[in-house]
Amino acid sequence: MSEQNKELPTYILDREFDAPREMVWKTWTDPKLLARWYGPNVETIIHELDVRVGGVWRNEMRMSQGSGYQISKYTEVSPPEKLVMLMSNTDAEWNIAANPMMPDWPRVLLTTVTFEEENGKTKMRLTWAPHEATDAELTCFEGAIAGLDSGWGSGMELLAELLKELQG
Repeated sequence: MSEQNKELPTYILDREFDAPREMVWKTWTDPKLLARWYGPNVETIIHELDVRVGGVWRNEMRMSQGSGYQISKYTEVSPPEKLVMLMSNTDAEWNIAANPMMPDWPRVLLTTVTFEEENGKTKMRLTWAPHEATDAELTCFEGAIAGLDSGWGSGMELLAELLKELQG
């Protein structure tokens, strides 16, 4: 593993929402709300969401060509400030597996989401970095960083709409 020798490629998404921090936090921790914005343009099914250290989030994204599965294991939960999880693609039995569309995609991504309230708005920062990755996984992720805004960005637009709806 080469990650000790060099800086990890990291995707960073900063977004400000016109909503209080507790509400933005809830959209990440309530399965009904999370399913409405996570995985844009697919049907998102939350099979389990246990937001605590050691808890897991099992997520299925149904698309026309079949389902994609993910599992996240929470390593830090500090309501309503921070979520840290190890996120992986899985097979249908929730075993960590290669991404079928990108075999060199990192098996595990360290995902950190922070929520900071300022003047009634919430600044959210998401960072995504390969965890215990091979050189091939690091290279694949680094090459994909520029395109990650499209998927995450679409989800953030849905999240902003959901927050407006929740505030009436």
